[in-house]
Amino acid sequence: MSRAKFFVIAMICSFAWYLIPGYFFATLSSISWVCWIFSKSVTAQQIGSGMKGLGLGAITLDWTVVASFLFSPLICPFFAIANVFAGYALIVYLVTPIAYWGFDLYNAKTFPIFSSHLFTAKGTAYNISAIVNEKFELDLQAYQDQGRIHLSMFFALTYGFGFATIAATLTHVALFYGREVYDRFRASYTGKEDIHTRMMRKYEDIPSWWFYLLLALSFAVSLVACIFLNDEVQMPWWALIFACAMAFVFTLPISIITATTNQTPGLNIITEYVMGVIYPGRPIANVCFKTYGYISMAQAISFLNDFKLGHYMKIPPRSMFLVQFIGTVLAGTINLAVAWWLLTSVTNICQDNLLPANSPWTCPGDRVFFDASVIWGLVGPMRIFGPTGNYTSMNWFFLGGAIGPVIVWLLHKAFPRQSWIPLINLPVLLGATAMMPPATAVNYNAWVIVGTVFNFFIFRYRKKWWQRYNYILSAALDAGVAFMAVVLYFSLGMQEISITWWGTGGEHCDLAKCPTDKNIVVSGCPVA
Repeated sequence: MSRAKFFVIAMICSFAWYLIPGYFFATLSSISWVCWIFSKSVTAQQIGSGMKGLGLGAITLDWTVVASFLFSPLICPFFAIANVFAGYALIVYLVTPIAYWGFDLYNAKTFPIFSSHLFTAKGTAYNISAIVNEKFELDLQAYQDQGRIHLSMFFALTYGFGFATIAATLTHVALFYGREVYDRFRASYTGKEDIHTRMMRKYEDIPSWWFYLLLALSFAVSLVACIFLNDEVQMPWWALIFACAMAFVFTLPISIITATTNQTPGLNIITEYVMGVIYPGRPIANVCFKTYGYISMAQAISFLNDFKLGHYMKIPPRSMFLVQFIGTVLAGTINLAVAWWLLTSVTNICQDNLLPANSPWTCPGDRVFFDASVIWGLVGPMRIFGPTGNYTSMNWFFLGGAIGPVIVWLLHKAFPRQSWIPLINLPVLLGATAMMPPATAVNYNAWVIVGTVFNFFIFRYRKKWWQRYNYILSAALDAGVAFMAVVLYFSLGMQEISITWWGTGGEHCDLAKCPTDKNIVVSGCPVA
């Protein structure tokens, strides 16, 4: 069968199937059977819920759940999948249960085990609006009256392992790739061209001034916004320069991790942390700093990925540049317009406590983004992770992350014949749960299972099929659900046409959101 025919057939199947979990039977998106068996047990549902708990045994029959946060597992090498699984299992099934049920760290049982929401010391939802003044800055007296912000156990640990990931990235790249980076840099001036570069010589190269001009224009516009719209942006001009410098420094090491594992450690936590320490109490400034520091780096890596693909596919460089430029302008404009339209047209959008169980408008990623702006920008890391905060000990993760790759490197030098040792990639392993939340346990369960099936078993035992169809199947599955999602929204979603039965009521793990401390009373949770 030709690849084109295979793509069409797989896309049609994906398109047709998504009608089931996407509309008729939403419970298939997270089959948390443990909750169904133990319908009245808070602990069992915390363990078994794929959306609000540890997801033990939770599976899915929905491709959007498999690929929504970690992207398609079919395009990720198996050694990276193994590292992700090891980190995921370590954090979710070892560290979190011990911290929550074993030691009740930071009064963990007062709060849900898995949640991105912010809480008071009594386990109730934190009233963010009450601590923000009219300038979108911290009202210190109101904050002191309401008390410190508390996080769920898993959310707090996610930040700790995020600290470790950033430190491990620098150490890992320096030890395992430092010499190669230096040699490649020298070879770029004196070394021989490879076959791909020689073949690309027939095309006109991109003039360097195109890139410099775009950089100058975008920086100038950003600088004008910081200076003349400071009341809205909150970020001073020097912070823009600092954010750009951070993006520049981290692009190379994180690009190396991305190129070798297809996993990209994020700068979001370190940019938030740094800006929160330097300029606390201003959430909009913190968000802007994160955007210029972290998102700029992520976009740089994305563009490098496109250019690399174009280089191997022998696409003219100038055509690649123009497509990227025009696509960025179109995507930015359309995304902003659609977001504004949704915010003004969907009732209770992003307020998950006011939306039905199967609503597609809970905005899990945006919810985490908002809560992060409160933690790092409004309240500030010094009041949460600093001397006056609850989670000071999380800063030790920086040291642990920096030391970890040194141990792996020493083991590799001591046992050079053990080829599996250098495959231990601590930036990927420690950062395995960086997307949780908003990603949930069922996302990871499905991603690991599907990735293992295709990139280990099929790769090993059906190599010809894998070489011919694996990546085609990944693209077809993505395309199919994307088209059906659009069709469902415009044909049924906009008309608010829905069906209601057990299969559209979510995963049926309502008690997973409850704390296990019997002295805490939360609406919808059993009372001791």
